[in-house]
Amino acid sequence: MAFQPIAGINNGARTGGSVPVTLNGRALEANRRIPLNLDWVDQVRANTSAVERRAATHVTRRTVKKDTQAAWLLRAIACMDLTTLSGDDSTDRVRRLCAKARNPLQRDLVEALGIEELHLTVGAVCVYHAFVETAVRALEGSGIPVAAASAGFPAGLNPLAERVAEIHRSVEAGASEIDIVITRAHVFNGEWQALYDEVAAFKDACGPNIHMKAILGTGDLMTLRNVARASWVAMMAGADFIKTSTGKETVNATLPVSLVMVRALRDYAERTGYAVGFKPAGGIRTAKQSLDWLAMMKDELGRSWLEPSLFRFGASGMLADIERQLEHHGTGRYSAAYRHPIA
Repeated sequence: MAFQPIAGINNGARTGGSVPVTLNGRALEANRRIPLNLDWVDQVRANTSAVERRAATHVTRRTVKKDTQAAWLLRAIACMDLTTLSGDDSTDRVRRLCAKARNPLQRDLVEALGIEELHLTVGAVCVYHAFVETAVRALEGSGIPVAAASAGFPAGLNPLAERVAEIHRSVEAGASEIDIVITRAHVFNGEWQALYDEVAAFKDACGPNIHMKAILGTGDLMTLRNVARASWVAMMAGADFIKTSTGKETVNATLPVSLVMVRALRDYAERTGYAVGFKPAGGIRTAKQSLDWLAMMKDELGRSWLEPSLFRFGASGMLADIERQLEHHGTGRYSAAYRHPIA
């Protein structure tokens, strides 16, 4: 039962090179720092009722079935940051996670779907700084990036110098992506210059060749306007991605928050010509949810943002559910959850 997945899902798509980044026909460049524009920040508005209505109707407006659904689920795997950020993490768990990242689907399922030529892997593996070297060694030769949750993750309340030093250590250990967390108090207090300077310092510590994802901790930011304004400041400071959550907040990634962030980066791209990626993280656990977020990216930003270079899921358990759904597609039967362990 073979099918033709979405074009560009192969490993070469991880860099985004196979699909030019455009928005409404305009070619975009990778983000770079621009001066803080407080007028842009002050002008930000968020109509909470309208956002919530749009998010509520979004899940009822799009449906995909059969081969098309399977292809979109493969896309979700390619855009996944397979993550373990638990207090009981160990080197053995990280090695198992990396093995799963190399082969996210079991061999018999790959053969049943007829997708051997895709050589499908996840978008990245995300771990604490302490396990970066372990992950780098386990993924050697695979081309899968290692992302480090750094800069005082998850609270982001260590002294700035310590957070910057941690980023340096993660890069030296081999991380090619860094997920930093902002100081939420800067948002509450309207300290936009302090937030800008903080994110800029983190980006400088990463260096020019390391992708930096700025975690806003949206569950702590209280209002959608705060989410939008923090997004704008992080992008102006040079963040390559904006990310919803650490996964440790009471409320993590939601469609309303994601819609606000995605529209902020769309407006930013229209004003500056720079493309910024998006990463929802925390609470996304099912194959159905992955389709909701992918459809939102396609609706709001277009084809370019369906590449791992501009879109990632922060997830772990979601992969098991996607694998179950794909097994049903390939065999007509649902398998037990224990057949699809993660780590």
